Amino acid sequence: MQTQIAETLLATSSGRRADEILRACVHCGFCNATCPTYLLTGDELDGPRGRIYLIKEMLEADAASGIAREHLDRCLTCRACETTCPSGVAYGELAEIGRDFVEARLPRRGFEGLLRRGLVWMLPVRGRLKFFARLGRAFRFLVPARLARAIPRIPRSPAVTPFAHARRVLLLDGCVQGAATPEVNAGLARLLDRAGVAAVRAPGERCCGALALHLGRHAESVAAMRANVDALYETAADCEAIVSSASGCGVTVKDYGRLLAEDPDYAERARWVAERTVDAAQYLATLGVPLTRTTTATRIAWHPPCTLAHGQRITGVVERLLEDAGFELVPFPDQHLCCGSAGTYSVLQPELAERLRRAKLAALASAEPELIATANVGCQLHLRDDSSVPVRHWLEIVDIGEDQ
Repeated sequence: MQTQIAETLLATSSGRRADEILRACVHCGFCNATCPTYLLTGDELDGPRGRIYLIKEMLEADAASGIAREHLDRCLTCRACETTCPSGVAYGELAEIGRDFVEARLPRRGFEGLLRRGLVWMLPVRGRLKFFARLGRAFRFLVPARLARAIPRIPRSPAVTPFAHARRVLLLDGCVQGAATPEVNAGLARLLDRAGVAAVRAPGERCCGALALHLGRHAESVAAMRANVDALYETAADCEAIVSSASGCGVTVKDYGRLLAEDPDYAERARWVAERTVDAAQYLATLGVPLTRTTTATRIAWHPPCTLAHGQRITGVVERLLEDAGFELVPFPDQHLCCGSAGTYSVLQPELAERLRRAKLAALASAEPELIATANVGCQLHLRDDSSVPVRHWLEIVDIGEDQ
């Protein structure tokens, strides 16, 4: 693709990177075939190719566009297009640049701006999220329907016993997962203990920065990443890995090296943290310890989160672990398509998110599973709220036998 990016933007690192990504695109359109929003609306501008052209036009004119903002808002950032693209276009990175560009030049007004600021203020702070979620559920009848549906149930956090072993890993608690599904990491810690590995926590850990990053709020995302690097770097010094059980967090932490590459105070440590971060499935696979079932359900539908399959490019690992544990994984249509959760997407784009959820649940139900398993808190909560079949994190349904 030929480009004529404005000279003022080419003088910046983000402008040069956008130009490089744009020039890699051959506008073949293969990406549209796997784009959930394009398949829903049939609108070229709701597909990756159309959004790439919109970003190109903005950067060439050095002017933000309301139309571009609308269609970038509708993008799930599922990155299925990257898995499909024969030219290796880094669409997710380009979308970040486009969103940062729009947000800096076209501020949100009214309720829309207030809602986005509120989400960035509330969700990343676990205690704050717990308080407002419990308050919101008590007064759901006063909350707009689009927000009421998204308020998670906040369970009591299970007691966590510190385990002592020579081998140690740092377990990422995350923000939403730590509040809404704390049993996932509690179960993983017990599982690791039986494998002879202690799971430790970083006292100063906070949101990975993904929430603000995907909303184009650059300053807030960088601040969150820096704070997380400070906490993780110090605690992980004597750990063999940083383990993430939420694929949405893992994909961002693994990208810290790129995201903070130009920060002279954080670049080296950010790269160190990113290189040591692994998904829970990746780490468990290296232990070579066979897992066992902890549920009577045997027929399960595995829903791979986009952040795992397309973001981290991890496929087949969880599936093998589940099958080795004795589960039968039932096939279903369009497994690669997003469920519509996508972080705050289900709140900000409720109509599209609901259509995607209905389609995903219909596809899952067609396989007649006894249980649906996934690997990210967003997918788990989004699907669980409207599913007739139990939806659980895959780490909740496996264990290691006492004799291991």
